Amino acid sequence: MLLAGTWQSTPEEVVQAVVCALKEGYRNIDCAWGYNNEKDVGEGIKQSDVPRSEIFITSKIASIQLFHISREESLLADRILVYLIHWPVALNPNGNHPAFPTLPNGLRDVVHDWKLSDTWKQMEALVEKKKVKAIGISNFSVKKMEEILPSAKIIPAVNQLELHPYNPQHELLAYLRSKGIVPEAYSPLGSTNSPLLKDEVVKKIAEKHGLQPSDVLLGWLVSHGIVALPKSVTPSRIASNLTGTVAAVGKLDKEDITQLDGLAASGKQKRFIMPPWPVALGFDNWTAPFPQPTS
Repeated sequence: MLLAGTWQSTPEEVVQAVVCALKEGYRNIDCAWGYNNEKDVGEGIKQSDVPRSEIFITSKIASIQLFHISREESLLADRILVYLIHWPVALNPNGNHPAFPTLPNGLRDVVHDWKLSDTWKQMEALVEKKKVKAIGISNFSVKKMEEILPSAKIIPAVNQLELHPYNPQHELLAYLRSKGIVPEAYSPLGSTNSPLLKDEVVKKIAEKHGLQPSDVLLGWLVSHGIVALPKSVTPSRIASNLTGTVAAVGKLDKEDITQLDGLAASGKQKRFIMPPWPVALGFDNWTAPFPQPTS
């Protein structure tokens, strides 16, 4: 399954990418308050002429909003299928910036004593009030999930993470499956000029099956039951991401999957998305680069 991603695009690019994706057959659009493009996504949906009832939208609440989700309720009705906590970090809502407040030392202004379980209760209330169909999380490690799951009445539907053969997070995926939480992969092809697309193992597997490297990477995710969120503003790429993934799922064999599964362990482990959060998120291969507050 593929969702069309909308991160890091200009307004016009977002509109046209959404139009193209929907006309090609995508029905899931991934966006977020922090992407600052919800208006453009809406315009793309309007221009596509695809019935709104056929379109599923995922959005995310920002760290600055974790205290008062109720303020966002008026924006949710009949518009969003799945609503996620974007990052498991609460930022000071009374700070010096509307999205990313900072302290005098330049670090992000984190409220360290806020309980994620309190935010989750507010998310659950949105479901109870029928403001959204489902709720989930994004960028949550096992450590962070265990801050909400013991008291949760609703188990997160999904956990959106950076997932690809260089950052497979096998143990975390096993944990998600044990809880019935669907993994979703953002940056499934890496980043701009990604080494993933040039990886010799990936290229060899692609040549073996008459595929593109991107097909192999997306097919690997879907073969593992992971929802992939490829982002593109190029019409031909939007189309090929869909058709290529379907082709790859039918062609990748056990040997291919095993090789791709082992790339990170062979010395290629790499994350591409690591915002400067001054807190430990609990992920392997991601150490907080700043001193932690003492209690």
